[in-house]
Amino acid sequence: MNPYALSIIMSSLAIGTTITLTSSHWLLAWMGLEINTLAMMPLMIKQHHPRATEATTKYFLTQAAASTLILFSTMINAWSTGQWELKELSTLPSNMMTIAIAMKLGLAPMHFWLPEVMQGLNLMTGLILSTWQKIAPMTLMLIIFNTLNVNLLITLGFLSILVGGWSGLNQTQLRKIMAYSSIAHLGWMMAILPFSPALATLNFLLYLIMTSAMFMMMILLNTTKINSLTTTWPKTPIMTSISMLILLSLGGLPPTTGFMPKWMILNELTKQHISTIATMMAISALLSLFFYLRMAYALSMTQSPNQTNSTTTWRHKSKKMTILLTATTTMSIMMLPISPCMTPLY
Repeated sequence: MNPYALSIIMSSLAIGTTITLTSSHWLLAWMGLEINTLAMMPLMIKQHHPRATEATTKYFLTQAAASTLILFSTMINAWSTGQWELKELSTLPSNMMTIAIAMKLGLAPMHFWLPEVMQGLNLMTGLILSTWQKIAPMTLMLIIFNTLNVNLLITLGFLSILVGGWSGLNQTQLRKIMAYSSIAHLGWMMAILPFSPALATLNFLLYLIMTSAMFMMMILLNTTKINSLTTTWPKTPIMTSISMLILLSLGGLPPTTGFMPKWMILNELTKQHISTIATMMAISALLSLFFYLRMAYALSMTQSPNQTNSTTTWRHKSKKMTILLTATTTMSIMMLPISPCMTPLY
């Protein structure tokens, strides 16, 4: 892509997110979301491949429907309350806004577009879609959490955890697995959002760090399928070992960073006397843990002299993103000891 066009697109992504983050008016927040959507589409379609065209079309139709619902709910709210402030939502617009933002984030049961879109993108664009594009909608949810329906959020969260784990079990494409991983992680955030927005923010930040580390590791290893993970050990044993640790962190196993948000969320839900839902969420998280362990097994247990069904891919040594990859990898694995410092936040 032309560097001037790429700089304009990346600037538009940053501007759209910034407008949404700093707005106090619903029309400005909607405008920022629209700029984000329109700036993302050239990045998605730049491969000139039928799958990229299909992914871009699905993404545009879904985001357009969600943006229309956001605008419709804000107009109803302005009609009933007489103002456009973000923090003032009546009951019906609040429920409509929750559904619209859930569609933008890819929460179940409005999640069907996310795995298909992710599969049609390259790894770098998939990284942007999984991380940067979640910031603006998630910020809106954090701003208006006081006016949201608690039962609706818990239902969306539990469904997302269940669907994200269950649907990822039979996947062999890493991009689809990361899409279902995103759905499951966002489900944990939605479930805790009405009780502790600070904890939801912490979970979101850790999700961004761990997902970025995993995508950058996939870019470095040049792999998009599970069977191609089996040939990475002879090429880069250190990176393969670190990738296995990142996967265990995404699954939420101690003593990695990913255990911290799940531990705190289950603790807070138990304090709120909804331990039944907390238990069901913890059991549903085991489904996600299974396919993370499956990927970790393919990375670490299928080294020589075992036979693999995949051929070794040609791979150039890359020096890109070395510092960023090192930082995100370290944070995604070694931040659990700071969890006692986080408990006063909520």
